[in-house]
Amino acid sequence: MSTVRNTDMKLEVIVIPVSDVDRAKEFYTRLGWRLDVTPPGVVQLTPHGSWCSIHFGPGVTSATPGSSRAFLVVSDIEAVRDALVTAGIEVGDIFHIGPDGPAPGVDPGRGTYRSRAEFSDPDGNQWVLQEITDRLPGRVDADVTSYSSASDLAEAMRRASVAHGEHEKRTGEADANWPDWYARYMVAEQAGTELPK
Repeated sequence: MSTVRNTDMKLEVIVIPVSDVDRAKEFYTRLGWRLDVTPPGVVQLTPHGSWCSIHFGPGVTSATPGSSRAFLVVSDIEAVRDALVTAGIEVGDIFHIGPDGPAPGVDPGRGTYRSRAEFSDPDGNQWVLQEITDRLPGRVDADVTSYSSASDLAEAMRRASVAHGEHEKRTGEADANWPDWYARYMVAEQAGTELPK
């Protein structure tokens, strides 16, 4: 018997209130977001690597333009911020959440969920870049592993490669079964469970 607890519900679209559809469309395509095919009167764009899209358009929402705030997960906040600035997007300085609240710069230990930067669209809708490399336990179903883009998978493989190098240093020998070790590492990292040593 199906219950709410085990019924899949994937977030598909967030509605963004804008005052000028053409201006918003130009802004979000400058971010590198894909313009999707949609019904007339609705603009849908999808960030690279995301399963969730945004909608805007005349009559799509009665919310006040600029009243939206959402988070974008990135694996390297410095590289993403640099790419956005190069594309002409005004992005605030990187800051991190420390023991006494927000502090300037990237988290010194590169702790997951800690480093952030913010930018706004022309209407003032806020976007928070948040660097996440390891998910908190329980955040991702440990039985389901997927990557939303080739670049997302490549970044996970790079992290596994670095960790595997440390594993081989600890054991003092080459690991002929490195693909299995990578797979265990990548699944555990995504699910937020204990990483292999």
